[in-house]
Order: sequence, then C-alpha cells, then structure tokens
Amino acid sequence: MLQALINIFRIPELRNKVLFTIAMLAVYRIGFWIPVPGVDQGQLKEFFQQQVTEGGAFGRMAAFVSVFSGGSFGQSTIFGLGIMPYISAAIIFQLLASAYEPIKKKQQEGPSGQQQIQEWTRYTTIGLCVVQAIGWLTFMTQSGLVYDQWQANPVWWVMAVTAMTAGTVFLMWLGEQIDKYGIGNGVSLIITAGILAAMPGAFMWVIDNSPLREIGFFEFIFGAAPDGDPQLSWMNIIFLLGAFFFVVAGCVLITVAQRRIPVQQAKHTRGRKVFGGQRSFLPLRVNHGGVMPIIFASSIMIFPSVIFGWMRESTAGSTGFFAGLADWLGQAFDMGEYPYILVYIAMVYFFSYFWTTVQFNPEDMSKQLRDHGSFIPGLRPGPRTAEYLETVMERITYVGAGFLSIIAVVPMVVNRSLHIDYVVAQFLGGTGLLIVVSVGLDFIQRIEANLLMRNYAGFLGGNERGKTTRIRGPRGS
Repeated sequence: MLQALINIFRIPELRNKVLFTIAMLAVYRIGFWIPVPGVDQGQLKEFFQQQVTEGGAFGRMAAFVSVFSGGSFGQSTIFGLGIMPYISAAIIFQLLASAYEPIKKKQQEGPSGQQQIQEWTRYTTIGLCVVQAIGWLTFMTQSGLVYDQWQANPVWWVMAVTAMTAGTVFLMWLGEQIDKYGIGNGVSLIITAGILAAMPGAFMWVIDNSPLREIGFFEFIFGAAPDGDPQLSWMNIIFLLGAFFFVVAGCVLITVAQRRIPVQQAKHTRGRKVFGGQRSFLPLRVNHGGVMPIIFASSIMIFPSVIFGWMRESTAGSTGFFAGLADWLGQAFDMGEYPYILVYIAMVYFFSYFWTTVQFNPEDMSKQLRDHGSFIPGLRPGPRTAEYLETVMERITYVGAGFLSIIAVVPMVVNRSLHIDYVVAQFLGGTGLLIVVSVGLDFIQRIEANLLMRNYAGFLGGNERGKTTRIRGPRGS
C-alpha cells in the first residue's frame, strides 16, 4: 500500500486531483467553525448536550440530522444546514422522475435533460434552505438561544437566513468542484468528512471511560486523569473493537455483493464471419437501495417518538384509559424499546422494496437486453425475462433489507444494553457507517482505476507474483 501511495503522487494529474479534493474538504471543515452572529454558542452547546444525555426524541433527531450537516447542532454555524437540503432536493426529483411523466421524459433526453434537472435541483435546494433556516432560527429564538437584542431585529433574520442558505449553496458548489477537478463523488465525500470528524470525540469518550486512564494513559497524554470510576471494562472494550471489525467487514461485503445473472449475446453472421455469441453477466446488487431505506425509516420513526413523547408528558399524573395508553405508547416508542425496534425493522423492509421499485425497472432492462441482441439462457426475451428479473430482485432485496435492519438496530442495542454514548455506538452501524464504507470503497476504486489506466499496480498493490490485487466481487471477478 505504501508503494501505491507513492505511485499516486508520481502521476501529476492524479496527484493534483487528490490534493485538490483534500484542500476542498479542509475548506469545508474550516468553514464549519464560522458561527452565525447573534447566537449564544455556549448556551446552545449546553442545551444540546442536555438533550442528548436525556435521550429525548429531539436529541435523536439532532444526532440523525448531524450525519448530513457535517457535525453537531450544538454549534450554529453558516454550514449548520449542511448538504441535507441538496440531498433532499435530489431525492425529490429522483422520485418525481419515476412518477411524473414530463420529468421522466426530460431525464431521458440525455445530457441536456440531466443539466436542466440539475438546475431545477439547485433552485429547489435554495427554497428548502430558506424554509429550514427560518424554522431552525425560530426554534433557537423561542428556546432563548439567541441574544435578546437580535430576536426581534428583521435585519438579523435576513442576515442569518442568507448566511445559512449561502453556506449550503457553497457546500453544493464545493461538491461540484470536487466532481469536476477532484477525484469525484464530491457530495458524498463532504458527508463522509463530517461523519469522520466525530470519530476523535468517540475515541476520546472510550478512553475517558475505560481502564486505560488507570494505568497512566491519561497522565501521559493530558497530564491528569478524569474523576470517577470508568464505565467500561476490558471486556466492553474488546467487544467494541470486535463488533466494529465485524460490522465494517459486513458492510463491505453487502456493499459489493451481487447476484450475477448469465447473459448470452446472439450470434450475427456477416459474410463469412460470425460475430457475437459472447457470454457475460448482468450484476444485480444485493443492497440495491444503499443507505436510503435507513434514512427514510429513521426520518419517519422520529415523528411517533416526538408525538407519543409529548402525549406522555401532557398526561403525566393523570389517570384513566387515555392516560395509560399515552404512557404506554410514549415508553414503547422510546428508542431502543422492543416495539420501536420492530416497527423500525418493518419500515426498513418497506422502504427497501419501495426504493428498489423506484430505481429498478425490469421491463426497461429486458427491452435493453433485447435491443442489444442479448438474452438470458432458457428465457424468452420480453415479458418472461422481465418477470424473472423482478422475481430475482424481490428475493435478493429481502436479504439486503435483513442486513440493513441488523445494521440499523445494532447502535440502539449497544447504546441501551451497554450504556455506551450514542456518539460511539453510531460507529457500530447505522446510516453513518454505511455511508463511510460505501464512499471509501468508491474512493479506492476511483484511485485504482487511475493507477491501472497508467500501468501501475492497483491501490491495494500487487502480490509476490506481480499480479494486481483488486477489490473483487463475491465470486472473485
């Protein structure tokens, strides 16, 4: 791997792309610390620490949104909305393209249509930014997190909304620059950088609450050890390390897993020569929905937690059927409870099939195979092929949704059973870990493609026989 890193910097074009990408991510992280004027940052940080400690629905919502905002809502910065409005706008148009015929036709026009949809996505992003910024600033004002002299000042409202909107637009532009001049996949790299920025804090929490501080580790690094007894034992630390290793390995496996359907190309005779007749494979991803089912399920599950939690607080101290029902619902839909996990898993399965239905069209795929003179052995081209592809996709989606359910539930189980901070538990599964793994694999594959194109060994280097070691699928291809 060291030789591969050296090879990256030997190629001027690839070196410039990597350095440009790193520079843009550094700009993003620097800009994340620029606060919005008028907000009491100290009081805001204390407020969100209290919300996370209490484990309320609002604290969970803030932790979920922080995955896409690049940090924590405990800091109100010009990048406070993150890249989430742009992602939401892109998802909206992606769903409309499957249900609204004019946008679907525009998408099929090629580069010109894609450019028009991209322009509409940008305008929608600005509208979502304005709405979300006003809602966020209103919440901070009502919670007393904004200085009194600014709360009723219309100039401050215009300035704050403009600053937060401009921050998201700048992040959107930053992602496009990485796509154009960097290594590519800019928006995903920005999200990944924000997720990984929380890893040092999680690492320090484990050290702060582990027996390492009792053997002079803290005195050696920080000069003093924290007070109190450690919350984690050596077995807890070993479990965390083992769980992290196996979960990451499972994420990598399910990300690259494919169901390969053999495809035969028809033979064509031209003169005395015969063309075609080649055999290939049609790869179908086991986890076709990616992280979208977990994102949708997590977003939906926030609402019953908030609503039933509010009902439970409103009827506290009362007696009667409705008070008892509200108390049971508020407790049952608290994160980590058994009913909550069951409904969460059901939502993951539902959105896995929903997103696969939106993204995967077996009829179009069968038509493309027929137009290119290819067919699946033993099946007639057309409706029979489409029916077979749909059946196969339903079966592998069931497996992929089961894995996503495990990944989504692991952080909640670890948080509830071992009393480990959710900042640490989120690196054992959930949306953040899947995003980091998928983006990391894509980043490595892009660098490897650039190296192989110039006759260098791949990013993972070569073996003792000089053969290149690449990221392979489940069947070694």
